[in-house]
Amino acid sequence: MSGKRITRQQVGLYMKGRAEGQSQAQAAAKAGVSERSARRVEGGDVSVLSGQERHWRTRRDPFAAVWDSEIVPLLKAQPGLTASTLFEALQERYPERYGNGTKRTFQRRVTRWKALHGPDREVMFRQVQEPGRQGLSDFTELKDVVVTIGGAALAHRLYHFRLAYSGWSDVSVVLGGESFTALAEGLQAALWRLGGTPREHRTDSLSAAYRNLTADDQVDLTTRYDQLCAHYGMVPTRNNRGVSHENGAVESPHGHLKRRLAQALLLRDSADFASLADYRTWLDALVVRFNRRCGEALAIEREHLQALPPQRTTDDSEQVVRVTTSSTIEVQRVLYTVPSRLIGERLRLHLYDDRIEAFLGAAPAVTLPRLHARAPARARCIDYRHVIAALVRKPQAFRAAQWRDELLPTPAYRAIWQHLDTHLEARAACKHIVGILAVAAQGDCEQVLGEYLLERFAAAEIPALHTLQQRFAPAAHAPARPLAGGEPQHPLHAYDRLLPSQDRAVEAH
Repeated sequence: MSGKRITRQQVGLYMKGRAEGQSQAQAAAKAGVSERSARRVEGGDVSVLSGQERHWRTRRDPFAAVWDSEIVPLLKAQPGLTASTLFEALQERYPERYGNGTKRTFQRRVTRWKALHGPDREVMFRQVQEPGRQGLSDFTELKDVVVTIGGAALAHRLYHFRLAYSGWSDVSVVLGGESFTALAEGLQAALWRLGGTPREHRTDSLSAAYRNLTADDQVDLTTRYDQLCAHYGMVPTRNNRGVSHENGAVESPHGHLKRRLAQALLLRDSADFASLADYRTWLDALVVRFNRRCGEALAIEREHLQALPPQRTTDDSEQVVRVTTSSTIEVQRVLYTVPSRLIGERLRLHLYDDRIEAFLGAAPAVTLPRLHARAPARARCIDYRHVIAALVRKPQAFRAAQWRDELLPTPAYRAIWQHLDTHLEARAACKHIVGILAVAAQGDCEQVLGEYLLERFAAAEIPALHTLQQRFAPAAHAPARPLAGGEPQHPLHAYDRLLPSQDRAVEAH
């Protein structure tokens, strides 16, 4: 076609047709060029193939008056300025001259200037991964996915371990923050599932774990982390603070992991689980399926892994506390109740991410579910079973107790208290709710008792305490077992020999 430049795409389409056996006329017709131009292409006319850059403008340059005098000096002085920021500054300075219709043109021009005259950009150097050399750990949050346990949102994050060579991964649920305990628990669980250890373990700078720690605590944390790696024969390394791409072998797969997890929840048609254990079991099975794709590479890597040590090492933190007269202890801004028999004792606590194990000397005393409170907030973990025996002896203390609401274990029991407080005299209401909690503890029937009481309340009935005790905790209130038949009863007059008068009578005789 006369007067129209032949494009490279047309040349490629023409040559493809010729290679497939088409005639010159057929190939030229399909490429949209004339037979004369086709002959010139086959003759090697370079002028047809090369597209010379246009040196003229099709319209007036809208930025000619400000580009060299205002924009370029700003780009040279502050290379981090974006095209959008510069364009908005131009609109404020010249509101009548630059409308939004020229913004895209300006952005392209800034991008081109930076590519030709801007500062050098950071280069990513792809690394050669060796089997068995490096494992990486990191934490990540599920920002766009809400997992619920029994309908209540679960505040958590994920610990992610990954082998750099094969891509094998392991994921653990973390209820607290990025702590040494969470890292140690997740890492050891991953290594024992893997069946071996890499030669190097890499993390980020663990800035979240160091936050709010004193200098001595930071040294202690570093020492414990080094000891953990030494136990497994791994060399600990960290990337530079704030340079996440240095941990790219695990940072980048975070996105793939979370997308696949979100898709799996959609396929499941629910993000609600009956318990935390069910969620962890489901997540473990999901990760096993993810790892199937790297089976061949993992088989190669396992041959280069180091053997596991004979046993695991410590993966918790320790703290010593004294139990107060209120039968409570405080751990990292969280108040916990413990059995009242421990009042006044000093307990050694082993702090895990999801639980606290308390020891009196070397003997296990109690295990508590762990809560996490972010400063400056505080929280309470109150278990009415720990103090119910004392509360039964003085039930009126319930009404003004500082953690009265936390003594009521579920919303059903809070509704029960409100009903009793409304329909009974004040002293009777306190005695009744304390008695109900005692029955729930003695009969281990918290849920069924709560449901039964709400049903009775709906029928305008408040069951008596002795009725509830007989129905839900009969063993705790059963009479003493009589002597079995056939067991002889010793004669009661035999006790007379213990009397002092009998001793004097024997002497006189």
